[in-house]
Amino acid sequence: MISIAIANQKGGVGKTTTAINLATALAAIGRNVLLIDLDPQGNASTGLGVSPSERIHSSYDLLVNDVAAETAALETKVPRLDLIPATVDLSGAEVEMVDLEDRAHRLVNALNGARAGRWDICLIDCPPSLGLLTVNALVAAKHLIVPLQTEFFALEGLSQLLKTVERVSASANPDLSILGIALTMYDRRNKLSQHVADDVRACLGDKVLDTVVPRNVRVSEAPSHGLPALVYDMKCPGSAAYLKLAREVIGRLPNLAPAEAA
Repeated sequence: MISIAIANQKGGVGKTTTAINLATALAAIGRNVLLIDLDPQGNASTGLGVSPSERIHSSYDLLVNDVAAETAALETKVPRLDLIPATVDLSGAEVEMVDLEDRAHRLVNALNGARAGRWDICLIDCPPSLGLLTVNALVAAKHLIVPLQTEFFALEGLSQLLKTVERVSASANPDLSILGIALTMYDRRNKLSQHVADDVRACLGDKVLDTVVPRNVRVSEAPSHGLPALVYDMKCPGSAAYLKLAREVIGRLPNLAPAEAA
């Protein structure tokens, strides 16, 4: 199983929207996908239509109570997409894990215990912070995707995230690499979006994914219906972008043969 963290400590950049729709797109093109909601707000869980009453086990249990990933995982409305939801308990997990000797390795230990072949890809939706929850995700992940909003201050804080990635890579997870920067909320009517996209590509080069996700009303509406945009309106520009992004992500994964990525 290939684990990918989706992280950016800035809020409102389309991180959870990217996690939900990328997971759905990967499932739609034939991958068995696990999405872990590691954000105490639980927006990924809500956005996939999983109510609080259905969250018998959660990512909190995975980290604190040693519950197995396969026990905590729920089937979603999307075929081949499972979810480990978040509950409000997760907000206290960082405090509870502080005194644990393996506090940064709780998530990777849980995922290593999953049955081989159960899932092809695991996406981890991180909270908008660089605390212990995000560190657990980075230790557990092979790759990192950073959603970046194409608006003013887009690069603000990115250097801090990259430094955290370097520290985690040096101390706990030497295999961690940046799979790509995903430009989100792109507004073709706004010249600023184009300027920001150009600046990001000038600074980060080929680390920036080619696919740009546009600002799209249908994508924004979808979570209120408990559906990914790809299910809510598969033909909208946002859904088309996430399908394209999924294919690009698979194409960048070195562990998959070119024939599989087609």
